[in-house]
Amino acid sequence: MATLLHIDSSVFPEGASASRSVTGAFRRTWEEQHPGGTVIYRDLSANPVPHITADAHTAAFSDPATHTPEQTAALHARVRLVEELEAADAVLIGAPMYNYGIPSTLKAWLDNVIVMGRTAMAEDSKIQGTPVTVVASRGGSYAPGTPREANEYVQNYLASVLGETLALDVDFIVPELTMAPHNPAMTELIPLYEASRARAHQEAETKAKNLAQRLAA
Repeated sequence: MATLLHIDSSVFPEGASASRSVTGAFRRTWEEQHPGGTVIYRDLSANPVPHITADAHTAAFSDPATHTPEQTAALHARVRLVEELEAADAVLIGAPMYNYGIPSTLKAWLDNVIVMGRTAMAEDSKIQGTPVTVVASRGGSYAPGTPREANEYVQNYLASVLGETLALDVDFIVPELTMAPHNPAMTELIPLYEASRARAHQEAETKAKNLAQRLAA
């Protein structure tokens, strides 16, 4: 059966997070399609991975026989994350926009799993072509044609890192205007927020079902 790697990075818990709500819908549908499958779950807010260090960085490029104990431990932690990614038949990432970018915890995870010659810039990469669904929630709208279009750095960045550097097959679900129910200045946008939320949940369920069927074929 297929394995799903599910990563959440919202600082808000279930019930208060727009991205977790949509990744949850995706995962539930996925599990319905794969009752005997495996889900590897990482909550990067509750259990953040270490930010990349000099030891972790240099260990990936040097002879293991020359590693210091610190380099060995740092590389082991990176390899564990890489192996989780390599074991996945599909990846699900919750990536809310904070201050125009992704959460630092998600950036730390990416820095750890990008290993040149293994997951990146490698012809024999085990992850090449793996489908990844990103739930890129945001408090406002940064869609093409909107006043803040130029400030959209989440999809642009992740499309480059996941799609180009890691050669994954990237797809996005974008729940937007999530601050409308909480910001009085956005009250008139609540209907658009509700429509976006409903559309995101429907997309999550549809994409999870289609992906599960594709992998089972």
